[in-house]
Amino acid sequence: MRVVFLDRATLQATVRRPACADEYIEHQRTAAAEIVPRLSGATVAITNKVPLRAATLRQLPALKLIAVAATGYDIIDVDYCRQHGIAVANIRNYAVHAVPEHTFALILALRRNLLAYRQDVEQGAWNAAEQFCLFTHPIGDLYGATLGLVGEGAVAQATAAIGRAFGMRVLFADHAPPKAAGITFTPLEQLLTESDVVSLHCPLSPATRNLIDRRALGRMKRTALLINTARGGLVDEAALSQALDEGLIAGAGFDVLTVEPPRQGNVLLQVRRPNFILTPHVAWASDGAMRLLADQLIDNIERWHAGTPQHLVT
Repeated sequence: MRVVFLDRATLQATVRRPACADEYIEHQRTAAAEIVPRLSGATVAITNKVPLRAATLRQLPALKLIAVAATGYDIIDVDYCRQHGIAVANIRNYAVHAVPEHTFALILALRRNLLAYRQDVEQGAWNAAEQFCLFTHPIGDLYGATLGLVGEGAVAQATAAIGRAFGMRVLFADHAPPKAAGITFTPLEQLLTESDVVSLHCPLSPATRNLIDRRALGRMKRTALLINTARGGLVDEAALSQALDEGLIAGAGFDVLTVEPPRQGNVLLQVRRPNFILTPHVAWASDGAMRLLADQLIDNIERWHAGTPQHLVT
């Protein structure tokens, strides 16, 4: 059995060789023109961000499993795979601590205006103060505030647990029925209106693309924060930039953009405000989370080969 990893450089963790592989090949990166030659004769393809669409898959008759080294699988033509007997397995729940922690790092920094206060200190405002402290920016507590979560999976549930530990009221919006016990969904429009922090934890699909647009931003409180550690396409980025300029919301913290890396630029890269934080898609990338991902990736291949598959995309 030939196993080929197309973009090994996307994982900064040790990846063990699959025990079932007769041949195991790692490529650090793979360009579009290199996909078919590299996967020729492969039984298993491992990919994180290299897309495998129908036009490509038609040229790979030996392929039987695509092991996605991530949770999101929008880079895979799942319908084609389903119709042609190619199994697709993804990674589940590996970042249930890393992403919620990053989410709250963004929330706390913005809610307490840490970047704005740091900027004041760097510019000498504290040196010139007439008293021992500065009151140049509002500081909001999390206790008693409302956290609105769009999504209800493991990451959203872990984020909710942290929010409750801070004393926050937690609302969920998602597609019925709830997947977890004890969850009552709030309509999205109501969640946007009532939340002090709106945090996105849902997959990107045709139904969720630009879910947060100008209209949605207009429903949020002017004191509210928008956090996105899920997928860039969930938010109309131009509308968000304009909303920040106009003060429609108090701030935003993003770890994702619609196109990554943003080689052709992005409107959010031009936002120079202390109430906006952009990190380069690293919420998931703690050492512990990467180790769990790498182990589960190979487990998925070995379990599939043994006839007891796990984490198959249906």
